[in-house]
Amino acid sequence: MEWRLFANLAEAAGTKRAEVDAAAGDTLGDAFEQLLGGHPDLEPIVVDADGDLREHIRLLHNGDDPFTGGEGFDTVLETDDQLALFPPVSGG
Repeated sequence: MEWRLFANLAEAAGTKRAEVDAAAGDTLGDAFEQLLGGHPDLEPIVVDADGDLREHIRLLHNGDDPFTGGEGFDTVLETDDQLALFPPVSGG
């Protein structure tokens, strides 16, 4: 399974696309832990001192926020799921 990373998150990981060993039946939390395990420089950027996803980081599962009306990290993954992490976005 692949994570897409954007802006400073891609810079911290050294890649815009990060492969993890998560597969169908695993959870989003499993895939997230694998991402951080393979790219430890991401952890202080995306996780707070309590181990929770920082409020300003956006995690998307198939284009949707799994924490808004979804199962969050307990979301069960399917084969072709798309995973992405975004830093805060601003513009004008």
